[in-house]
Formats: sequence, structure tokens, C-alpha cells
Amino acid sequence: MTKADSDGLAAAFEEHRAHLRAVAYRLLGSMTDADDAVQDTWLRLTSVDASEVANLGGWLTTVVARVSLNMLRSRRRRHEEPVGDYWPRAVNGAATIGGIGGADLPALADPESEAVLADSVGVALLVVLDTLTPAERLAFVLHDMFAIPFTEVAAVLGRSTAATRQLASRARRRVRVPPGQALAGDLPRQREVAAAFLAASRGGDLSALVAVLDSDVILRADAAAVPAGKPAVLRGADAVARGAVASADRAGHSQLALVDGTVGIVFAPCGRLQVVLALTSRARRIVAIDVIADPDRLRRLELAVLPD
Repeated sequence: MTKADSDGLAAAFEEHRAHLRAVAYRLLGSMTDADDAVQDTWLRLTSVDASEVANLGGWLTTVVARVSLNMLRSRRRRHEEPVGDYWPRAVNGAATIGGIGGADLPALADPESEAVLADSVGVALLVVLDTLTPAERLAFVLHDMFAIPFTEVAAVLGRSTAATRQLASRARRRVRVPPGQALAGDLPRQREVAAAFLAASRGGDLSALVAVLDSDVILRADAAAVPAGKPAVLRGADAVARGAVASADRAGHSQLALVDGTVGIVFAPCGRLQVVLALTSRARRIVAIDVIADPDRLRRLELAVLPD
């Protein structure tokens, strides 16, 4: 390959880089991993005769999807878990989703730009995507988020088109709750109470927290949620409210979501699930909070994005 050919290939690849990063990020939930997948895609492009690639954009998308799928499967086999601070830390003391091209992505994979990107995709959606199998996630992301035909998605997965449709359908049911279902029963009231608790936590408003908590509220945190590494319990509105105030910064990275069919709170900086607050409310007051950070317990939760 001449230098001119090499330069031309690099220029052509750069035209698709933003799209490839968008696909890889939504599949992997990590900008660092997404950049690795894009780099691997570039290396694979340089190892083939690009003149024989009829549709470069489609070819690159297929390759980055396959690379990402392999990374997802490898991650699942190793049971990798994100690391970082938990919300709340003080318990032991007192999407817009773009079209096929996706949005332009930050130039660097720094934490701040990744947080901005996670917000643009929808943190709650990224969290729920993490509960899918690699095949379900790929089928949903490629078809529902990037409008890639099922025939092409099936080719990436090595499955039939019918089987791929079923994967996407199953993922869709797990990711999104039908609006009618979300409005049924006690969910609107649960959402109101959870939103009030989260807003008061973010603002460090002790009186507002006490107002939304039952006087006999009990908070239980598993060992993984506590710096000391031992389960902890807080009792009473004042103690629980003070713990939430001490963790106001983490509340800023938390969002509402459905947790096993009821409204709860997920702490997921950059879309990586670390802690779930399962809330039990009664008569517009929170009577119990279960702080879940143990990876095995998190994996068993049924999470879904709340509809607008």
C-alpha cells in the first residue's frame, strides 16, 4: 500500500470514527472499552484489501459490533464489575438517542466527557442494558438504537434473522416498561415519593428528607455498600436523613428506575451500576430502604427504565 493509499484509508476511517464510537459505547457502556474496540476495528481494516470493501461504513459497523460482542462475552466470563465509591457512603456513620450516526462523541475518554455522554444516552438505559445478555444487548442496540436491519444484526451474531428478532424483542421487554403498566397501581405515588427523596438528597436538605421519611424508617445496607465491609443498619428518620445528606454528591449521579417492579434509585456514575436503593413506601412516606451493592445481588435485580 502506498503512502497515498494509506492516508486515504485513514481519512476514510476518520469519517466513520464518531459513529463507530457511538455504537461501541452503547454496546460496552465504557468509553475506554469503546476506544479499544474502535482501535481494533482500524487494525482489522488495515489487514484487509479495502478496495474490495463495497460499503465501508457497513463493514466497519459490522466489525466494531463483532469486536464489542467478543469484549462483552469476555467480560461476562470474567465477571468483571465496575469499581468506585458507593452511594451512600455514610451509612455506617450518621437518551436522547441520536439516529444511525449517533451524537458526536467527546475527543478524549476522560471521566467528565464520559459522564456527559452517559447523560446524553440515558444513565438508566445504560444500567438496564448491563442486565441483558451480550446477544440481547447487541440485537437491541444495533436494531433499536441504530436502525440496522435484522439481517445484518443476525450476521454479526451468527444466528437466524428470526432468532435475532426474538432477542431484540426480549431485550425490549426488559428495557422498557409499557406506559400503561407504569401508570398502573401505586407506581405514580411511589415515583413521587422517590423523586422527593432523591431531590432532597441532592440538595442536602435535611428537613425535606425527614418529611418524606417515616419516623420509624429503617435502612439496611449490605457489606459491599459500607466502607467498613460489614452490613449496616440505620433506624429513624433523623439518622437516615443525615446519612443521605452526607452522601449528597453521590445522589447527584443517581436516577430513578424500576427495581423489581417498584420505583427505586440507581447510583450509576457514567452508566455503570454500583448501588441500588430499593425503596418501600406507604402513605407517601418511605418506610424502608435496602441499599444493595453486592454484585451477585445486583445481577439478580430486574431493572427497567421508567417511561416519561
